[in-house]
Amino acid sequence: MKSTSITVPAGLAIAAMQALAPQAQGQEAPKRLNIIHIMTDDHSYQAISAYGHPLSRQAPTPNMDRLASEGIRFDKAYVENSLSTPSRACLMTGLYSHQNGQRTLGRGIDTTVTFVSELLQQAGYQTAMIGKWHMQCEPKGFDWYYVLRGQGEYYTPAFKSHLSEGKYIPEEGYATDRVTARAIEFLEQRDPDKPFCLYVHHKAPHRNWMPPTKYLDLYEDVTFPLPATFHDTWSDKGEAAHVQRMTIDKDMTMIYDLKIEELDVEPTGAPHPKRALLNGLNRMDSTARAAWEAAYGPRNKAFLESNLEGEELLEWKFQRYVRDYLRCIRSVDDSVGEILEYVDSHGLADNTIIVYTSDQGFYMGEHGWFDKRFMYEESFRTPLIIRYPGGRGGLVSNAFVQNLDFAPTYLDVAGVVKPEEMSGRSLLPVIKHNGKQPCKWRKYMYYHYYDLPSEHNVLKHDGVADKRFKLIHFYGGENGDYDEFYDLRKDPDEMHNCISERRYARRVRRLQKQLDKFRVELKVDEY
Repeated sequence: MKSTSITVPAGLAIAAMQALAPQAQGQEAPKRLNIIHIMTDDHSYQAISAYGHPLSRQAPTPNMDRLASEGIRFDKAYVENSLSTPSRACLMTGLYSHQNGQRTLGRGIDTTVTFVSELLQQAGYQTAMIGKWHMQCEPKGFDWYYVLRGQGEYYTPAFKSHLSEGKYIPEEGYATDRVTARAIEFLEQRDPDKPFCLYVHHKAPHRNWMPPTKYLDLYEDVTFPLPATFHDTWSDKGEAAHVQRMTIDKDMTMIYDLKIEELDVEPTGAPHPKRALLNGLNRMDSTARAAWEAAYGPRNKAFLESNLEGEELLEWKFQRYVRDYLRCIRSVDDSVGEILEYVDSHGLADNTIIVYTSDQGFYMGEHGWFDKRFMYEESFRTPLIIRYPGGRGGLVSNAFVQNLDFAPTYLDVAGVVKPEEMSGRSLLPVIKHNGKQPCKWRKYMYYHYYDLPSEHNVLKHDGVADKRFKLIHFYGGENGDYDEFYDLRKDPDEMHNCISERRYARRVRRLQKQLDKFRVELKVDEY
């Protein structure tokens, strides 16, 4: 790796940079930094109180907030494909979906592509993956792993490990707690003389948002605010918004999603996989199941007796959904606190970067939706907080960063030269500049969603965004291809499609030129 001269502001020591500096004559080389990457599934930035969203003000996340107060909160962090498995493949490879093969939730990952874990392992790092793997290949480049089966189960989750000879073995307890315990077990048993990279991947708060028993009553007396766009009719949007199947009103199920197990038939005509709900509940032990019945039984009875309709029913569904979702988040926040406590109490804080993020964003009722997939902000944007040794805390970054950047960042931390084919870039220059966007940083971001046909029926689309404008190209629909264009400064909720407005014609051409450039340079093979 090339030697670099680093100017550090007065009073600020950035150990992340110092760890990469060349060894001075007669001095012992500094230890390479450890890496802890904590990632949740479907965690919206709206549900972290450090981001200041009205939703999270009533459901604070003190440990995530502490991480932000001691590090950098990124407000312009995005994904390249808002879907779980493609996002995880991107994390492991630093490549776009079409480059690593994982375009959709199914098969696709090119197992010949080198994973960042393999490069770190070769560089002398101890590597561990705990929790949700969710790729249809074996974990590569890990000395230690405990991975959940598929999407994972909330209760009595089954793990396959480096010791289990390919078998999934159930572990009593709640998934978030078990993932945390296994992560700390690795920290306890690792070789203290070697650097480590630990991935802690939670199932929560993935659908169908089943909380731990200790939080079954949490927020029950809280009425959460409806998003400003909750009643959006998508009148200014094209076919994709009208054919999607991810509305709280019609597509969120009473039985599976909202846990009205007393019902045998879904009232809306939507699928009613009661067996899927019962499969989850039946994984509880008798004590936990009794606690569940004591909490949800009376609430469900009161709901069924109320015979809600129309707007009252829709708002009830929103409240049940958000409360369960945020209960799951509370357990993740507890996990973050446990890991921070371990790191700080075992003398690791001065030599460990801690990253908190999600595999993408998520809709919390915006536009009337749940789930993700679209290039609109709530699913395109993801939470990202980084605490780095010796750095200032409480910083906010508006640097344009993407989940492609994790792999190059961790290689940079380890002093490993990034492979030429890796599309992302290291975030250490952003860290060096206290969260400010360095010169010659990216000004545009490319996105591509491929997963159709699929349950939520979101049309394929790609697009490009800068910090103010966004151009989205939808393709493959019954009515042909079309574009949407948004001015995020004037319309942050993306309610008004400006594609046909003459005053934006020059800006549309500029973004279209950049989109064409991405397609050529990245060798995109469909759009």
